[in-house]
Amino acid sequence: MATHLSQSQRRPPLLRQAIKIRRRRVRDLQDPLPRTAQEIEPPSHHFSPEERALLYEEALYTILHRLGQPEPNHVTEASELLRYLQEAFHMGPEEHQQLLQKVQKLEKPIFCLKATVKQAKGILGKDVSGFSDPYCLLGIEQGVGAPGGSPGSRHRQKAVVRHTIPEEQTHRTQVITQTLNPVWEETFILEFEDISNSSFHLDMWDLDTVESVRQKLGELTDLHGLRRIFKEARKDKGQDDFLGNVVLRLQDLRCQEDQWYPLEPCTETYPDRGQCHLQFQLIHKRRATVASRSQPSYTVHLHLLQQLVSHEVTQHQAGSTSWDGSLSPQAATILFLHATQKDLSDFHQSLAQWLAYSRLYQSLEFPSSCLLHPITSIEYQWIQGRLKAEQQEELAASFRNLLAYGLSLIRRFRSVFPLSVPDSPARLQSLLRVLVQMCKMKAFRELCPDSAPLPRLVTEALRTGTVEWFHLKQQHHQPMVQGMLQAGKALLSLVQDIVGDLHQCQRTWNKIFQNALKVNLFSVAFLELQWLVAKRVQDHTAAVAGSAMSPEVGESLFQLYVSLKELCQLAPVPAERDGVLALDGFHRWFQPAVPSWLQKTYSVALARVQRAVQMDELVPLGELTKHSTSAVDLSTCFAQISHTARQLDWPDPEEAFMITVKFVEDTCRLALVYCSLIKTRARELSAGQKDQGQAANMLCVVVNDMEQLRLVIGKLPTQLAWEALEQRVGAVLEQGQLQNTLHAQLQGALAGLGHEIRTGVRTLAEQLEVGIAKHIQKLVTVKESVLPEDAILPLMKFLEVKLCYMNANLVQENFNSLLTLLWTHTLTVLVEVAASQRSCPLASSRLKIALQNLEVCFYAEGCGLPPEALHTATFQALQKDLELQAASSRELIQKYFCSRIQQQAEAASEELGAVTVKVSYRASEQKLRVELLSASSLLPLDSNGSSDPFVQLTLEPRHEFPELAPRETQKHKKDLHPLFDETFEFLVPAEPCRKDGACLLLTVLDHDTLGADDLEGEAFLPLRSVPGLTGTEEPGEVPQTRLPLTYPAPNGDPILQLLESRKGDREAQVFVRLRRQRAKQASQHAPKPGR
Repeated sequence: MATHLSQSQRRPPLLRQAIKIRRRRVRDLQDPLPRTAQEIEPPSHHFSPEERALLYEEALYTILHRLGQPEPNHVTEASELLRYLQEAFHMGPEEHQQLLQKVQKLEKPIFCLKATVKQAKGILGKDVSGFSDPYCLLGIEQGVGAPGGSPGSRHRQKAVVRHTIPEEQTHRTQVITQTLNPVWEETFILEFEDISNSSFHLDMWDLDTVESVRQKLGELTDLHGLRRIFKEARKDKGQDDFLGNVVLRLQDLRCQEDQWYPLEPCTETYPDRGQCHLQFQLIHKRRATVASRSQPSYTVHLHLLQQLVSHEVTQHQAGSTSWDGSLSPQAATILFLHATQKDLSDFHQSLAQWLAYSRLYQSLEFPSSCLLHPITSIEYQWIQGRLKAEQQEELAASFRNLLAYGLSLIRRFRSVFPLSVPDSPARLQSLLRVLVQMCKMKAFRELCPDSAPLPRLVTEALRTGTVEWFHLKQQHHQPMVQGMLQAGKALLSLVQDIVGDLHQCQRTWNKIFQNALKVNLFSVAFLELQWLVAKRVQDHTAAVAGSAMSPEVGESLFQLYVSLKELCQLAPVPAERDGVLALDGFHRWFQPAVPSWLQKTYSVALARVQRAVQMDELVPLGELTKHSTSAVDLSTCFAQISHTARQLDWPDPEEAFMITVKFVEDTCRLALVYCSLIKTRARELSAGQKDQGQAANMLCVVVNDMEQLRLVIGKLPTQLAWEALEQRVGAVLEQGQLQNTLHAQLQGALAGLGHEIRTGVRTLAEQLEVGIAKHIQKLVTVKESVLPEDAILPLMKFLEVKLCYMNANLVQENFNSLLTLLWTHTLTVLVEVAASQRSCPLASSRLKIALQNLEVCFYAEGCGLPPEALHTATFQALQKDLELQAASSRELIQKYFCSRIQQQAEAASEELGAVTVKVSYRASEQKLRVELLSASSLLPLDSNGSSDPFVQLTLEPRHEFPELAPRETQKHKKDLHPLFDETFEFLVPAEPCRKDGACLLLTVLDHDTLGADDLEGEAFLPLRSVPGLTGTEEPGEVPQTRLPLTYPAPNGDPILQLLESRKGDREAQVFVRLRRQRAKQASQHAPKPGR
């Protein structure tokens, strides 16, 4: 049984062994960083042969003395790692073998296990209070392991560490009182010789101190506590309680471990004794390499990282790919082993990675995003006090070097990040992000306190880089031959490059700088470039003004003016710039060249028009395009003039108005010149042509070309922006001056074109009018046996052929004009022919049908003339006349009574008197019953101032009621208000009574004994309105009807005139004779005004 020692007797030896590491928490064991020169220029990433050999020795030593199980994704085979090193260091086979043999002969390092006891949880409570006062004993047992064996298979015993590991190799943690979840955070360095037969042991104990029974009873809380008191009484005083242990083979550990391990019991009494959190790292001491003996560990690792990353980047470049920051498994394995064996902290590994990557980035090409990870790691772990002065200076130098290098790239971003390379914007964005993150670091602010804000540095770099880029471009465009024209072309190319660059800045680069730094790259570049451009353009225009200006120089100046306008349109808003721009008012530098520009524009256009007409064959371009090639060229020519005017867009309002007047004047002059040239061309092509159809085709094309020209000219106000010009010049011109000048010019040109078009259309119409008149004349001379529909066929076929031809060869506007002329002429011919055929119903019927068909033809289902253009006053009068002339005599008589019935309905005055009747019809008896009640207010037609009235009743028209004789009432002597009260019945069927014009004619006469009876007046009652004829029911109570008396029209009725012209029609003559007699009687007794 082990000897029980008091705490004062047991602790001193352990304290002597662990005095330097006891109560030590996890911290970084750092070597001092090397002092670097205070220089901004980045050091080269290449090493001298001697340095490379020493670094290669260090890497070989790391591989040969590898400890622990490999990490996941790491390379296991040492041979593969050696081959990779040979490639990375560019070592030949012989040199590699020599160095490998040399390293193999070197003394092995001291192998150590860096163990950190973090904490425990769920341990047993051994004290009366239910808690424990735990501490740990740990050490390495050597020489007991066997391949395949396990220390845990040995018989369990309480004092594993105390009995198996010498006291001087045993380490102890502090005691954590009264807890079941102790936290130690203590680190120990445990040396061992052979990893294959070494085991790590940890015992956890509960510290017991000598206490009185009274003290223990005071701590008692439950029955378990009382049981512990009895157990304590049976054991030796001051004996610690075993809580559990952890035993691990070192060869089963990886280089770095961080796990929770269960506490193993010595008996099965309490199998679940909690867990202990341990961290392990297999490290070296006293490495035999020259680099480890002569240089700090941090520096050696930095150089090794730099060499391997350089190789990785070079390998990717050789494969035409970009390195993405991921190390190969071989490189990752070697660097991990070296950092672990050298016991480098995470912070110093991140610091080394930053220094290596930031140096390599300045000499090798790889994404700047690879710098973000070390920046983040350093920022997260930054504590300034952990670095010495020389270390801080090295880090500060790396910050300054990368910042200077980044600013140099930003200054040259146009060439370093060309848009021709797809990933250039992303690369620049990544660089800015790295710089922004670096300048935000606590380390950067503390180590580089005097650094200006990054946006200010970037703005200055962009300003400087823009000026440098301008001078490079200017040198690139420098002409080989000195001359005014060559200098102008070079300056134009320079300005165009500047405009293109500003467009790129605006569309692509500005967004990147704005998002990353709130820096307006576009404004910076524009403000710098516009001053440089203004000086050179002003010098060049002054030199040109002092010498004779050739057309080529003038054209070069115009292109330069247009490019400067485009440049000025890119100018930032006034809020983003200070003061005026150097290019403000630049148009004044070009003022002397404006007349030559305008003259050249007109000369070029005129030459193009002449060439276009001379090459024109006056053939339509296609079925839908009915004008010829010259009209297309002319439209393009005018569009070019308008484009030139828009390019010029002179800023001075008054001068802009005069320039626009000149453009309009030249355009209108070209239009008239074109009309003259195209007509001349048509005459040339028509000369000697026997085919009149071909000449008509050319005339159609000429008219269409002029119509197309009119459409183009009509767009001038829009193309030249007259409305905007009027607003600009409103303050400098008199009111109406623009209207009187520009619009007058335009209207004059349009009027001239309209006259030319009408003349051409009139010529085409004249060719058709003869044929139309000829067919209409033939229409009335066709035999009577020919139907009217057949008689008009020649006329309609003629029109169909001719109008289809014209429609196919004329544009719609000209075709409508032709239709209007032909319609007017056709109506005129029809009126003349209709007047000569008034007495011939057959001819009039043919003319009527012809008019109807012509109306349909010219309307063409909505594709021809509109109804308002067809239904003119002439058409309506002709239609009415032909309607009458084509009617038979009986139809005319019927129409006459229809008109008299209408006149009766409109009569409101009873100045001739009135009659009152009651009329009804009984369908069952087919009897028309007329009750003539009275007459009133008759005219006194006798010399005694009275009349002897009676009424004559007839049913009209007589040809509808031939069997019914007129009826008369009794004669009343000297009575102007006779009361007749007589009834008449007419036996008549209902059908003729319902026809148009059927009426009861009531003629009131004054009986004369010696002479003819005089006419008092007439009244017409339409039979279709009589009760009994309007429906199927028999009439009931018949209402009275009062009819005012009327006279026939004094000027003669056109129907009567038409009937009178039909001399061979006896029925017509009899009817006219009676009506004339009534009219004559009416004229003799017409009432005087004021009766």
